[in-house]
Amino acid sequence: MLAKLTWARMENMEGVNYVSQPAPEQATNGAAGLDIRAATSMTLKPGKVSMIPTGWGVELPLGYEMQVRPRSSMAKEGLIIPNSPGTIDSDYRGEICVLMMPLGNKSVTINAGDRIAQAVVCAVADTYNVFGELGKTLRGSGGFGSTGV
Repeated sequence: MLAKLTWARMENMEGVNYVSQPAPEQATNGAAGLDIRAATSMTLKPGKVSMIPTGWGVELPLGYEMQVRPRSSMAKEGLIIPNSPGTIDSDYRGEICVLMMPLGNKSVTINAGDRIAQAVVCAVADTYNVFGELGKTLRGSGGFGSTGV
Protein backbone atom coordinates (compact mmCIF):
# COMPACT_ATOMS: atom_id res chain seq x y z
CA MET A 1 0.00 0.00 0.00
CA LEU A 2 1.50 3.35 -1.03
CA ALA A 3 1.18 6.38 1.28
CA LYS A 4 1.99 9.85 -0.05
CA LEU A 5 4.10 11.82 2.43
CA THR A 6 4.53 15.58 2.19
CA TRP A 7 7.73 16.85 3.85
CA ALA A 8 8.42 20.43 4.91
CA ARG A 9 11.48 22.07 6.46
CA MET A 10 10.77 23.42 9.92
CA GLU A 11 12.08 26.58 11.54
CA ASN A 12 14.95 26.27 13.98
CA MET A 13 14.06 25.90 17.61
CA GLU A 14 15.12 29.01 19.48
CA GLY A 15 18.84 29.01 20.26
CA VAL A 16 19.57 25.83 18.25
CA ASN A 17 21.80 25.95 15.17
CA TYR A 18 20.39 23.59 12.51
CA VAL A 19 22.41 22.02 9.72
CA SER A 20 20.23 21.34 6.68
CA GLN A 21 19.60 17.60 6.26
CA PRO A 22 17.81 15.63 3.54
CA ALA A 23 14.24 14.60 4.28
CA PRO A 24 13.93 11.16 5.88
CA GLU A 25 14.38 8.50 3.20
CA GLN A 26 14.87 4.77 2.72
CA ALA A 27 18.52 3.72 2.62
CA THR A 28 17.65 0.84 0.26
CA ASN A 29 14.60 -0.17 -1.78
CA GLY A 30 13.87 -2.99 0.67
CA ALA A 31 14.15 -0.89 3.85
CA ALA A 32 10.98 -0.81 5.94
CA GLY A 33 11.90 2.47 7.60
CA LEU A 34 12.99 5.94 6.57
CA ASP A 35 16.27 7.11 8.09
CA ILE A 36 15.88 10.16 10.32
CA ARG A 37 18.91 12.44 10.79
CA ALA A 38 19.85 14.88 13.53
CA ALA A 39 19.67 18.54 12.48
CA THR A 40 22.19 19.65 15.11
CA SER A 41 25.09 18.28 17.12
CA MET A 42 24.61 17.65 20.81
CA THR A 43 26.04 15.64 23.68
CA LEU A 44 23.58 13.38 25.46
CA LYS A 45 24.12 12.86 29.18
CA PRO A 46 23.76 9.38 30.67
CA GLY A 47 20.35 8.65 32.14
CA LYS A 48 18.91 11.93 30.83
CA VAL A 49 16.31 12.11 28.05
CA SER A 50 17.22 14.62 25.32
CA MET A 51 15.07 15.89 22.45
CA ILE A 52 16.95 15.87 19.14
CA PRO A 53 15.49 18.06 16.38
CA THR A 54 15.40 16.82 12.79
CA GLY A 55 14.47 20.04 11.00
CA TRP A 56 11.56 18.29 9.22
CA GLY A 57 7.80 18.03 9.56
CA VAL A 58 5.56 15.63 7.67
CA GLU A 59 1.95 15.49 6.53
CA LEU A 60 0.61 11.96 6.58
CA PRO A 61 -2.58 10.91 4.80
CA LEU A 62 -5.62 10.38 7.00
CA GLY A 63 -5.66 6.76 8.13
CA TYR A 64 -1.85 6.53 8.55
CA GLU A 65 0.61 7.04 11.39
CA MET A 66 4.40 7.22 11.49
CA GLN A 67 6.25 5.22 14.15
CA VAL A 68 9.66 6.52 15.24
CA ARG A 69 11.84 3.57 16.21
CA PRO A 70 15.46 3.05 17.20
CA ARG A 71 18.05 2.07 14.63
CA SER A 72 19.98 -1.07 15.58
CA SER A 73 23.28 0.84 15.28
CA MET A 74 22.11 3.33 17.93
CA ALA A 75 21.09 0.54 20.31
CA LYS A 76 24.54 -1.01 19.80
CA GLU A 77 26.00 2.30 21.05
CA GLY A 78 23.79 2.15 24.16
CA LEU A 79 21.24 4.73 22.98
CA ILE A 80 17.53 4.10 23.42
CA ILE A 81 14.36 5.89 22.40
CA PRO A 82 12.47 5.74 25.72
CA ASN A 83 8.99 6.18 24.20
CA SER A 84 9.64 3.73 21.37
CA PRO A 85 7.82 3.51 19.16
CA GLY A 86 6.92 7.17 19.20
CA THR A 87 3.76 7.90 17.22
CA ILE A 88 3.26 10.76 14.79
CA ASP A 89 -0.44 11.16 14.02
CA SER A 90 -1.83 12.26 10.66
CA ASP A 91 -3.05 15.57 12.13
CA TYR A 92 0.34 16.57 13.68
CA ARG A 93 2.04 19.45 11.88
CA GLY A 94 5.04 20.17 14.09
CA GLU A 95 8.69 19.24 13.81
CA ILE A 96 9.67 15.60 14.19
CA CYS A 97 11.97 15.37 17.19
CA VAL A 98 13.47 12.18 18.56
CA LEU A 99 13.75 11.52 22.29
CA MET A 100 16.98 9.66 23.09
CA MET A 101 18.80 8.57 26.22
CA PRO A 102 22.19 6.91 26.70
CA LEU A 103 22.28 3.85 28.93
CA GLY A 104 25.31 3.29 31.11
CA ASN A 105 27.50 6.02 32.54
CA LYS A 106 29.06 7.66 29.47
CA SER A 107 27.90 10.71 27.52
CA VAL A 108 27.27 10.16 23.81
CA THR A 109 27.76 12.81 21.12
CA ILE A 110 25.32 12.99 18.23
CA ASN A 111 26.57 14.93 15.21
CA ALA A 112 24.42 16.86 12.77
CA GLY A 113 23.64 14.47 9.92
CA ASP A 114 23.89 11.30 12.02
CA ARG A 115 21.11 8.82 11.33
CA ILE A 116 19.50 8.59 14.76
CA ALA A 117 16.20 6.76 14.23
CA GLN A 118 13.93 5.21 11.63
CA ALA A 119 10.35 6.05 10.78
CA VAL A 120 7.91 3.39 9.66
CA VAL A 121 4.60 4.46 8.08
CA CYS A 122 1.66 2.25 9.03
CA ALA A 123 -2.02 2.14 8.14
CA VAL A 124 -4.32 2.64 11.13
CA ALA A 125 -7.39 0.45 11.43
CA ASP A 126 -10.77 2.15 11.50
CA THR A 127 -12.31 1.61 14.92
CA TYR A 128 -15.64 2.05 16.62
CA ASN A 129 -16.77 1.41 20.18
CA VAL A 130 -19.27 -1.21 21.25
CA PHE A 131 -20.01 -1.63 24.94
CA GLY A 132 -21.00 -4.90 26.57
CA GLU A 133 -19.44 -8.13 27.78
CA LEU A 134 -16.19 -9.47 26.34
CA GLY A 135 -16.27 -12.86 24.63
CA LYS A 136 -14.82 -15.88 26.45
CA THR A 137 -11.47 -17.48 25.43
CA LEU A 138 -9.32 -20.28 26.84
CA ARG A 139 -6.72 -17.72 27.95
CA GLY A 140 -9.28 -15.44 29.55
CA SER A 141 -7.68 -12.64 31.57
CA GLY A 142 -4.31 -14.40 31.92
CA GLY A 143 -1.63 -11.77 31.40
CA PHE A 144 2.15 -11.65 31.56
CA GLY A 145 3.58 -15.16 31.38
CA SER A 146 0.20 -16.91 31.55
CA THR A 147 0.85 -18.94 28.38
CA GLY A 148 4.15 -20.33 29.64
CA VAL A 149 7.82 -19.44 29.69
